[in-house]
Amino acid sequence: MLPEAIAAVCGALGEVGNPSSLHTAGRRARRHVEEARERLAASVGARPSEVIFTAGGTEADNLAVKGIFWARRAADDRRRRLIVSAIEHHAVLDAVDWLVAREGAEVTWLPVDAYGRVAPAALRDAVAEDPDSVALVSVMWANNEVGTVQPIAELAAVAHEFGAPLHTDAVQAVGALPVDFAACGADALTLTAHKLGGPYGAGALLLRREVECVPLLHGGGQERDVRSGTLDVPAAAGLATAAQLAVERQPEHAPRVRALRDRLVAGICEIVPDAVVNGHPTQSLPGIAHLSFPGSEGDSLLMLLDARGIECSTGSACSAGVAQPSHVLLAMGAAPALARGSLRFSFGHTSEAADVDAVLEAIGPVVERARKAGLASGLS
Repeated sequence: MLPEAIAAVCGALGEVGNPSSLHTAGRRARRHVEEARERLAASVGARPSEVIFTAGGTEADNLAVKGIFWARRAADDRRRRLIVSAIEHHAVLDAVDWLVAREGAEVTWLPVDAYGRVAPAALRDAVAEDPDSVALVSVMWANNEVGTVQPIAELAAVAHEFGAPLHTDAVQAVGALPVDFAACGADALTLTAHKLGGPYGAGALLLRREVECVPLLHGGGQERDVRSGTLDVPAAAGLATAAQLAVERQPEHAPRVRALRDRLVAGICEIVPDAVVNGHPTQSLPGIAHLSFPGSEGDSLLMLLDARGIECSTGSACSAGVAQPSHVLLAMGAAPALARGSLRFSFGHTSEAADVDAVLEAIGPVVERARKAGLASGLS
């Protein structure tokens, strides 16, 4: 967390008062919440009335996907189709699968190219198949695994040609890229605090006032009657502070971490010549490097690096003890074996050149050892 966000959270924790109460402490808490709402809105090009505080990105994604689907279907029973990119975060994918299994939704999966990009023409073709059936389009702003950035403004324009709303999961984008909710044309946008240097479990859904959304939670209707629950004042304060600082510092932060990322990728490719760099070469997040290492298992690479004090991640999911290849890489056309041998290295505001040096010193021996383990287990 950013020190300033920690200070904001700790300062709010020392106060009492439910923001929905009318007494003095409640009004003071409400003022803190509304000031946080205004600061967050100003940071991302939204109106304060468009900010709905949530308990993180997963809740915001579920609220957008399910809530807008339910509202659109209620207005017109033909609207049962969701058009979704094949590389979404599981907060969107699993919400879509739930709607298909439980609510009779239909889904059209948007293909991506070898870099993980959705073409506006592909969206136009998908919507044009039956425009009246579309409940929602959902395409993430930037992919959490390979870092590829989508042409959100163009995609939103295509959706709006047919009167369809577009939701974008911008969890990875805010603070890393310029994000303007009003200018991008999206109807709903997800963001979360812990990707910005803010607290875990704090997020927001930006939702245009004219977009109907059925709530997931019922109760006091605290957030525009779309989201119920006693507002978390410290979380809102931490989120707003982190977002404000991340956006203000983005013009300096992005080139700095981009240089670190590029140096890491170049160094790894020199040390491991057959390593494959994934994601778009230019339209990508500045702080994510994603590489595949043929003949290796991602989990083995991860644990060997972790033993050396280097923390990275894989895009693979584990099901019943069996590693599954990343759905993102498979959608991009990667072979399953190569997809399983992939790692994501992420850079943040605390990253520095010494971190790159540590990875470059370790990566050669680690890949060699992982490949020997793969050969021993019959990995091809």
